[in-house]
Amino acid sequence: MKILLIGAGGVGGAFAAIAARRDFFEAIVIADYDPVRAEKAAVADDRFTAAQVDASSQASVEALCREHGITHVMNAVDPVFNMPVFEGALAAGADYVDMAMSLSRPHPDAPYARAGVKLGDEQFAQAGQWEQAGRLALVGMGVEPGLSDVFARYAADHLFSDIDELGTRDGANLVVTDDDGNEIFAPSFSMWTTIEECLNPPVIYEKARAEVDGGWFTTPPFSEPEVFDFPEGIGPVECVNVEHEEVLLMPRWIDCKRATFKYGLGDEFINILKVLHTLGLDRTDKVRVKGVEVSPRDVVAAVLPDPATVGPRMKGKTCAGLWVTGTGKDGEPRSTYLYHVVDNEWTMQEYGHQCVVWQTAINPVVALELLARGTWSGSGVLGPEAFDAVPFLDLLTEYGSPWGFQEVAS
Repeated sequence: MKILLIGAGGVGGAFAAIAARRDFFEAIVIADYDPVRAEKAAVADDRFTAAQVDASSQASVEALCREHGITHVMNAVDPVFNMPVFEGALAAGADYVDMAMSLSRPHPDAPYARAGVKLGDEQFAQAGQWEQAGRLALVGMGVEPGLSDVFARYAADHLFSDIDELGTRDGANLVVTDDDGNEIFAPSFSMWTTIEECLNPPVIYEKARAEVDGGWFTTPPFSEPEVFDFPEGIGPVECVNVEHEEVLLMPRWIDCKRATFKYGLGDEFINILKVLHTLGLDRTDKVRVKGVEVSPRDVVAAVLPDPATVGPRMKGKTCAGLWVTGTGKDGEPRSTYLYHVVDNEWTMQEYGHQCVVWQTAINPVVALELLARGTWSGSGVLGPEAFDAVPFLDLLTEYGSPWGFQEVAS
């Protein structure tokens, strides 16, 4: 297996650090628009080399794949670049893995009621081409989406006979401080992506509505707040509806009555996002400022701390998980939370990367190892739900990062 890792930012750097400890691949080419970032990540292992790539160009991705005999493209850039990377991999005859899917576009007439172009629609539209070529595009294989989708497969196969709701619930008690120890606002993940998923209309799936838009519909941002009690000392966190790929992936492979995604953002973060939207600073189209064209959202992302650099100043834990309700295999009502908790102190000490990007990066490394072994295989455009969950969860534990589950009072 020869991997082209596109993107050497926070997640890409963590991916390289995790993969360096494994032996399932022959080589990894780490490519970034900024060659310095690529070179920095590539020093982690003799099997790594650095290269420059333009992720907005299918031709650039294809050429790099052909130059290095790449078998698998690992996409670790913002999802705005998904389609050229996705199409470049197919053109070069390589398999493909990403951690987020092609972007959505709100319904033109009813953005907070009906789904428009949904996350992943552009990629699923090309599934036939991938199948015909005998190539696999494994989409949404990060932590969220990704691990939660693996949990959904595990719950359906081993814990539940009938599923009412697949409810992804993410929360954390992370705190970032300045040099004087004062708490500061510093997103732990790509601000560009965070704005995209938090300010777009959240998507919900309900099987009872399947005759209208396939069962997917939307609500206003930050809707349906609920307090969820997260495990391992994180505690209660208010979670709200956010647009996310799990809701678009899970119902394609798993029979459920409802699918949701709720994220623990916190009042401060929600207020900041609302202000950015009010001021138009969430816009991606460019505006002219003193003779220079810039995207407001790019400016916001550029002035905030780089998520890859906040690890030494961050404390706490992050939790990704799936709350499943329905009927257990024994015929009794069941309410179970399957989860994965990561402590920032541990990831910084063990890998030198903060916990949020590390937790995102470990899952595609595990998936690629399963593909290299032949444990997972397939063709077309597939989500994590299409594969057996047990080998994945076993290997995740072998990597030193175990998962767990607990019953939840209804």
